[in-house]
Amino acid sequence: MNAAVVESAQSSPVYKTFDDPVPETGESLVRVLAVGLHPVVKSRAKGSHYTSRGQYPLIPGVDGVGRLDDGRRVFFAASHAPFGSFAELSLTRPQTVFPLADSIPDDVTAALGNPAMSSWGALTYRAKFQPGQSVLILGATGVAGQLAVQIAKRRGAKRVIACGRNPKALEKTKTLGADATISLELSKEELLAALSREINDGVDAVLDYVWGPPAEVTLEAIARRENETSPLRYVQIGTMAGRTIPLDGAMLRSNAVELVGSGFGSVALSDLLTSIADFFAEAARQPFQIDVRTLPLREITAAWDQPDGDARFVFVP
Repeated sequence: MNAAVVESAQSSPVYKTFDDPVPETGESLVRVLAVGLHPVVKSRAKGSHYTSRGQYPLIPGVDGVGRLDDGRRVFFAASHAPFGSFAELSLTRPQTVFPLADSIPDDVTAALGNPAMSSWGALTYRAKFQPGQSVLILGATGVAGQLAVQIAKRRGAKRVIACGRNPKALEKTKTLGADATISLELSKEELLAALSREINDGVDAVLDYVWGPPAEVTLEAIARRENETSPLRYVQIGTMAGRTIPLDGAMLRSNAVELVGSGFGSVALSDLLTSIADFFAEAARQPFQIDVRTLPLREITAAWDQPDGDARFVFVP
């Protein structure tokens, strides 16, 4: 079969032939229709993600849209290395297969799956979100962040505060449901003041897709809030702005803030799968907005390191 193949942690994938996968007991063969180039796909291929196994060569890709031998069109999670989803054929298991409504196109579905799982799962299982609560989103201008704005508002958020760097994308979040926006390009003092105003008005959950300096300032604003005994869950999801931050232990002792992560390992696989199913049921009822750039898989090498901005790259084998 034809596939995108990564030979080492330092190399970009190359479009070439690769052995067809052979299903093991409990696995199914799936003919791939479309796959999304999510940040987790790149980091796992480069060996920098905490779930990376460092085994090469490999076919990248964690999920996709495909068709099973019985003709069903499904969203699927790739079963195991080296057979990721960036290929004509992949492997999956029955518990990681989700039927799809015909109203959602292949490329849109492939773009939505992973960021939807991270947002829906983080809100449900880590933020313990309830309708009527307010949510602040760091990194709301990225693909996952824009989707998180829509999901939070769709699920009954009283107020959604979108924070991001890209001015155009930040303005767009208002059309997606954001009630207020904060630019992460502000000086530290201005950003601290803007975050403090919103947090003092009442924020129940923070979804953080960036970490790094924006997280430092946000946690400082939380530490200074007037209603320090009001529960607030800070959910760490991504590290686009930095992998580590300094954190004063007194901040956690003096404030009713819960700092938790959301991802593979901190959320049970069964809950992640439920998140995907719930999201696609909602998407079939009312579509979510997402910008997609669709390319043939043979162009993977040239596109691999291109910045995707506020659109998600999707590849068609």
